Amino acid sequence: MTTSADRAATPEENLGERSDTAPLPATDTAPLPAVDAEAATTGTDRSAKGLAERVVTRLGAATIAFTLLATIFGALFTVLTPPFWGHDEITQFGRAYQVAHGGFLPQRIHDDRGIAYGGDVPSSITELMGYALRDYSTNPDEPDPMVADPARYDQLTGAAVSDATEPVWFTNTAAYSPIPYIPAAIGIRLGELFGLNVGGLLLLTRFAGLVAYLAVVGFGLYALRAHRVQWLAFTVAVLPIAVFQAGTVTADTMTNALAILVSALLVKAMFLGMRLGRVEIGALLAATILLPVSKPTYVLLALLVALVPADRFGFSGWRRGIPWVFAAAGALAFAVWMKIAAPTGDGMGLMRPPHQWHSVRPGDQLSGILRDPPEFVHVFGESIALRDQRWFSQFFGELGFAYVDVPAIAMLACLLAFAVSIGIAERMTVPAFRRTLIVALTMAASVAMIYVTLYMSFTPVGYYIIDGVQGRYFVPLAIVTLAVLLRWMPLRLTDSAGKTPTVGPAVTVLVATSVALIAAAAKYYTIVWG
Repeated sequence: MTTSADRAATPEENLGERSDTAPLPATDTAPLPAVDAEAATTGTDRSAKGLAERVVTRLGAATIAFTLLATIFGALFTVLTPPFWGHDEITQFGRAYQVAHGGFLPQRIHDDRGIAYGGDVPSSITELMGYALRDYSTNPDEPDPMVADPARYDQLTGAAVSDATEPVWFTNTAAYSPIPYIPAAIGIRLGELFGLNVGGLLLLTRFAGLVAYLAVVGFGLYALRAHRVQWLAFTVAVLPIAVFQAGTVTADTMTNALAILVSALLVKAMFLGMRLGRVEIGALLAATILLPVSKPTYVLLALLVALVPADRFGFSGWRRGIPWVFAAAGALAFAVWMKIAAPTGDGMGLMRPPHQWHSVRPGDQLSGILRDPPEFVHVFGESIALRDQRWFSQFFGELGFAYVDVPAIAMLACLLAFAVSIGIAERMTVPAFRRTLIVALTMAASVAMIYVTLYMSFTPVGYYIIDGVQGRYFVPLAIVTLAVLLRWMPLRLTDSAGKTPTVGPAVTVLVATSVALIAAAAKYYTIVWG
């Protein structure tokens, strides 16, 4: 393959405002593939190949590939990951259990160490939590497996869910709204309805989150089925870290799913200039409210809906203001929940070592930023200098509290998938320069929110870096950020005839992402189970 620039583009076309008002296609359905004369005269091709082509045309190749890969490897990680070894899975499950039983607001609990939030969880589950915490906190040296006693897990997961309960500390997840825990809460209630044991309840809760991830992200990819950029969204959606989290109990499962859905629909409407269908409009407007209260750091991504031209929704007259109304509702929901969850910040220090329990003070950190901005900039620079390599590898996957980094071959495979999917994507010439610039600045502000949030809520006062930043936090921002890059980068992959190939790159992306997931799962199994 070779690279080529867009020879048809002119500076006036790239900078002008007219591109935002370009004529819209009458439908967002992918055109049917060309057929030869024989097929045209004999009617519909009823062969297996013809059926496969119609299915791919109807659903989208990336949608089908995502459904298969995410189902297989999401279910694999669901089973391979020891109980409560996911990212903060003990506290994530505690919050999900609270939501499942009507505890929507943060609940203060007694703790001799200081301010704490949490809720009651069955004693048989907390016993498993305690054992898992001790197990992953005291790992032996290589080559011994991390799991000390698989039989003990079998014993604890085989126990019945007890009626007796005891309080569990989960201040960090008490700050989250109930929204991202809805799938997990449904899984918990179904597990109780079916009378499952502790292990069955946990597995069903994990599978409920995976199903939600498949449905929400699948719809986002389906919306892009007529466009080559679907493979870029696919590559983000099947990153090892995203699939691993989809297979464990965490609020990040729904957060990632909603962010990918919003990003896919924003790219379709804003960067490709396509009119959204009715279901797509409903999904985007609903996600505009749900995403800011799933994880507040992504509020700005959701509010980008206000930048989508009204005609991409098919709105006219007074209805042109509907996206702005939903953006305002999302911002209001964000502000209300931040007010509700604010007191939990005073208890976040208990997540740190004992000598730092009372050193995390959000109010002091905020006043420090306002009083001495250069010092905050210095700390930010130190954080990048000392931790950027960790954030890079974590973007692809640091798998749960086993802290297993995905292997180098997985990272290289993902980078290959990104290079190819970016290279074949559309040229994104629709949004005007100023609109694209606003999106770019919004993405930069969203990244800044991640750092500021962790500086205030997790970093001790006077600490030398911003602590708690992880590469997985940038996954929800990847698609729109890369769309901005595509808008300003005219280079694309072409074949010897100067055309953008489709089948070859799609196969390359599919194979590369499969290799990444296989390598990640194999390494995780080897290190954790032996």
